[in-house]
Amino acid sequence: MSPTAKVEERTFEVPSLLPILPLRGIVVFPMAIAPLAVGQARSIRLVDDVMRTHRLLGLVAQKDPEQETAGPDDLYRVGSVATIHQLLRAPDGSLRLIVQGIERIRVEGFANTDPYLVARITVAHEAESPGTEQEALLLTVRGLFERLVPVVPELPEELADAARRIGDPRQLVYFVAANAPLSVGARQELIEKDAVGEQLHRLIDLLQHEIAVRELQQKITSDTAEQMTRAQRSYVLREQIKAIQRELGETGGGGAEEEVTELRRRLEKTALSDEGRKEAEREIGRLAQMAPGSPEYGMVQGYLDWLLSLPWNRPTGAPIDVARARAVLDEDHYDLEKIKERLLDHLAVRKLRRDRERREEGGSEPAGIAAEELAREPILCFVGPPGVGKTSLGQSIARAMGRRFARLSLGGVHDESEIRGHRRTYIGAMPGRVIQALRRADASDPVFMLDEVDKLGAGFQGDPAAALLEVLDPAQNQSFVDTYLGLPFDLSRVLFICTANTIETIPPPLLDRMELLTLSAYTEEEKRHIARRYLLPKQIHVSGLASGEVEVSDGAIRGIVRDYTREAGVRGLERALASVIRKIARRISEGTVPPIRIDRAQLHELLGPPRFHDELTERIDRPGIATGLAWTPSGGEILFVEAALMPGREGLVLTGMMGDVMRESAQAALSFVRSNAERLGFDPRLFEGKIVHVHVPAGAIPKDGPSAGVALMAALASLALGKPIRNDVAMTGEITLRGKILPVGGIKEKVLAAHRAGVQTVILPRANADALEEVPDEARRALHFVLADSAEELLAAALGGAELPVERPPEGPPAVH
Repeated sequence: MSPTAKVEERTFEVPSLLPILPLRGIVVFPMAIAPLAVGQARSIRLVDDVMRTHRLLGLVAQKDPEQETAGPDDLYRVGSVATIHQLLRAPDGSLRLIVQGIERIRVEGFANTDPYLVARITVAHEAESPGTEQEALLLTVRGLFERLVPVVPELPEELADAARRIGDPRQLVYFVAANAPLSVGARQELIEKDAVGEQLHRLIDLLQHEIAVRELQQKITSDTAEQMTRAQRSYVLREQIKAIQRELGETGGGGAEEEVTELRRRLEKTALSDEGRKEAEREIGRLAQMAPGSPEYGMVQGYLDWLLSLPWNRPTGAPIDVARARAVLDEDHYDLEKIKERLLDHLAVRKLRRDRERREEGGSEPAGIAAEELAREPILCFVGPPGVGKTSLGQSIARAMGRRFARLSLGGVHDESEIRGHRRTYIGAMPGRVIQALRRADASDPVFMLDEVDKLGAGFQGDPAAALLEVLDPAQNQSFVDTYLGLPFDLSRVLFICTANTIETIPPPLLDRMELLTLSAYTEEEKRHIARRYLLPKQIHVSGLASGEVEVSDGAIRGIVRDYTREAGVRGLERALASVIRKIARRISEGTVPPIRIDRAQLHELLGPPRFHDELTERIDRPGIATGLAWTPSGGEILFVEAALMPGREGLVLTGMMGDVMRESAQAALSFVRSNAERLGFDPRLFEGKIVHVHVPAGAIPKDGPSAGVALMAALASLALGKPIRNDVAMTGEITLRGKILPVGGIKEKVLAAHRAGVQTVILPRANADALEEVPDEARRALHFVLADSAEELLAAALGGAELPVERPPEGPPAVH
């Protein structure tokens, strides 16, 4: 038979195996009612299982209240068996219980630990010894509890009356222990004693100690109240702590005083301005007068911690060595000669300026240059498609200059306070992300990269782009004021570098403060060099291989570039190489003996079928199709323009997600072709009573801009003449109603896109001839360029066999034929 227990005239049968609910920071006594909060998944499951059966569970306290998930060794061995009277489920999934202790139990061992603890228990009845001594102990406990209730504000007077009416010694022990302000350790000590007499003796000691502390506290309060003035009321709690320490004979100034002393020491070591030092001393003085428990104490403490940990005047830049800087940039990045030259120019000017400053007697500045001008750094902005090395270039600049590197990603930031910080009056206020990054860098002159500046957003919280003006403007950033700090911070020695995929979405006032450096798409040869020098060694090292265990041929790299990763940057190339190297590592781990060589023929086996094919020949197989060139933030792209005639009500139908500008270009192209029918050589009545349908494939992708005008015109002219356009020709330019071809932007990116796609001839506006100087030599040597002023010149080159000759400029870049 299982032991039985009786509570409120109800008899419970206590099983020998009982689910155990660990308690954190609480002890539930027999015959006591207590509220519990249950939040852990295993505890919730325990309660659900118990509610479906006998509603009985064991309540045992944890040895360490801070431990999240307690095991068998983390629990005491004595607790209570309890019944659940009430259960409430909270919206967050946790449970609120009202439980009542029934009997004391002892845990003999654990039968199961998953999904929750199940213990073998025995009911541990307390031994009673009725007699004169127990009656005296009972009266003493009642008297002490009646003395304790008045000196503890949180205990109602009714508790003393209730204690007087309890005649059962065991019930009195647990009633007083459950209501008196005792520690968890003291309560656990009481419940572990096996005899009621021992419990009464220990309870008397605990109550006497608590009464002595409370009465002493009242005496201290009475003594300090006579000395208090209006100014002293703000730190009454500190005075009470000091009085307690004097009564106990303890020495020391306490944690608050030590903290103030430490803050003053840090202030002496911090190179603050006079204004900042005055503000810091004022706040430290306020902190010394505050009670540590005050909510404002933490706010002032946090503010001072930020103020004294910032690098106010802590430069880290090493002496500039231009030759070493060149070596670092060449080591980290292939090509990018113009970018490197600009950076080396900046470093050389900075080195020359500093060297001559040092030679000036008394540190006087060079004639005609203000001191603040000497400290200002330019704001460089790297603009280019993803994956061309903008962010990593900033890290190389920091290494070349011997400076710390700080990075702040601005993508998706739409709150002005992210830049300027929050007011100190708000709970959880912090400085802006600029100041936070400087604190992490621990330097007043780091290389600071503002990544994705073109992706800033504006919301109802303000415009972060406007807040960046003060950060980037050389005329203002020497006294940048963060809202949280409320003090000017000198940002003039910081080398700011911004990155963007496009300048179209950068606000003009912000763009005006930047020096633009364009990083264009890589050519096939450049990608091969980058893969050979940087990407392959990195992936071989990451995969745990040695440098001689795998060899990837140039043909394989070119195959990956052409057939698997047509992109402006090299991120896709790196992912493809990583996939190849991982498969080689797997083969070696399975027993293949290295070295292993990878050729282009093996790419299908390693990477699957090619993702890209030469579409030019397949697409241009009939009249009415032309290949255009487009610019996107991710680099250049080729696009196809298709035109068709069909019977119906005369009109122009445009499809393919064209924007307004592109639609107008299509209308202008049709008007030019129809108005010059005789000159171009087709029947002027061809379009009468016909529907002209112009479509640009990849219809789910929005397209806009005037640079597809010549491709639209060429497609319509090819349709009217019945003659297909050459499948190795791509073109770009804006068309007018009189057939003039106007210049467009993004020539370098468009030419590189044509080169990647296998185009042989590129037709460009003659006014864009100078832009060909920016095209890499590899692409200029591989392509044939035709510069055209008029539609006739363009059609003569695109259609082939036309009578109109193709005009060529008398002089131009070497690659133009």
